[in-house]
Amino acid sequence: MSLLDSALWEGKIYLNGWRAGGGGTGSSMEPATGEQLGSYGVASVADVREAATAAAKAQKEWAARNPEDRAAVLRRAGQLWEEHAAEVQDWIVRESGGIPPKAGLETHIAANECYDASALPSLPAGDVLTSNENRWSFARRRPVGVVSVIAPFNFPLILSIRAVAPALALGNAVLLKPDPRTAVCGGVSVVRIFEEAGLPHGLLSLLPGGADIGAAVVEAPEVRVIAFTGSTAAGRKIGETAGRLLKRAHLELGGNNALIVLPGADLAKAASAAAFGSFMHQGQICMAAGRHIVHEDIYDDYVAALSEKAAHLPVGDPKSGTVALGPVIDERQLQRVDGIVQDAVQAGARLAAGGTHDGRFYQPAVLVDLDTDSPAWKDEIFGPVAPVMKFSTVDEAVALANDNEYGLSIGILGDVGLAMTIADRLDSGKVHINEQTVSDEANSPFGGTKNSGNGSRIGGHHANMESFTEIQWLTMRPDIAPYPF
Repeated sequence: MSLLDSALWEGKIYLNGWRAGGGGTGSSMEPATGEQLGSYGVASVADVREAATAAAKAQKEWAARNPEDRAAVLRRAGQLWEEHAAEVQDWIVRESGGIPPKAGLETHIAANECYDASALPSLPAGDVLTSNENRWSFARRRPVGVVSVIAPFNFPLILSIRAVAPALALGNAVLLKPDPRTAVCGGVSVVRIFEEAGLPHGLLSLLPGGADIGAAVVEAPEVRVIAFTGSTAAGRKIGETAGRLLKRAHLELGGNNALIVLPGADLAKAASAAAFGSFMHQGQICMAAGRHIVHEDIYDDYVAALSEKAAHLPVGDPKSGTVALGPVIDERQLQRVDGIVQDAVQAGARLAAGGTHDGRFYQPAVLVDLDTDSPAWKDEIFGPVAPVMKFSTVDEAVALANDNEYGLSIGILGDVGLAMTIADRLDSGKVHINEQTVSDEANSPFGGTKNSGNGSRIGGHHANMESFTEIQWLTMRPDIAPYPF
């Protein structure tokens, strides 16, 4: 039997095993063709309540397990991602519209996330503190209990497993709500891997659904931490609810990331990096390069080189394996992307390349002659669009980069010494010198400033320990302390 044999999960949620969901079923669709790939179970609010209760119960026994027992499950999960990579990748290609190399990246990182997480149970669990009293004093880390993970469609596997794996490794239980558009590759695959890896029942539930299920996995009393990746608008609502309920919310939100191209930069390499940063996965990446800030001395040549790249990147069905860009995820997103581009042109911007579409296949666009108030410049487009603007001084480049509501990722291409001085002045969660803006590794902290989220809450052992454990103060004396009462 294959890992994703539909006989196991077709039309079902996962709650102490595969079963029908109270919300009925949803259809998994292929954005490239409109073909139905299968059906998945949809959870009800009652299912969420049951899953949260089961999670709280199972979590206590799981947290009490020896660290090596939890580590073994995570290591086995990593091996299974490698063993079943081809099957999972096929679902990522068809269900999310990603090209095969992007799907390969997702399974590769999923394995690494599990391998890295397998080391977490053996890390130091606290500190020995000094005390003015005759006692031992400790600050020890303990699991938070139940964690809700809400993941988006664009990198459905990476953006779920990067929270699921460390949360489980540190002794927690997880309620997973994937985006309904990628419920199989971003949800079913995760559950099946951990099911085969020997994770006990109750510790991981799969609860696909709409906004009502999103609200339910946030509001369930047993849930103490919410790890959310998605839009800033949705993140604000989750943050507001979590604040009212005194829960922690780790929010990784939108981005409109700047790529600064310095004078003297290698134009061929810069155009290649820029095209990848803006057009990879149809620009549907929170870290995509949404603002190209280019020195005036090389501006015209840069626009020409980037436009040449855009004009010759093949767009089509990613199953063919011969395209660079697949389809935009759905019709609504396609219309939003095209609307922003056409409105910019109507307002005086010029299309140097692309900006047309055949069905959901959008030809990558290069936009020039914009002003800073244009939505195409200041807003997150989440499509294959590269707006370009020139600068003359370093101060102007820094101002253009920082003058945005988001602060997720910035790339700087060119002279390293100059780039270092610029990097110190940038308000961003990530800065990459001589790389474009899209980058992620399992052992690196990930997050943004301003409207891109509330900091680096995922990735690396420091962020994961902070995200998925609580600190308890513990003291011990050899005898009962004397008191004046």
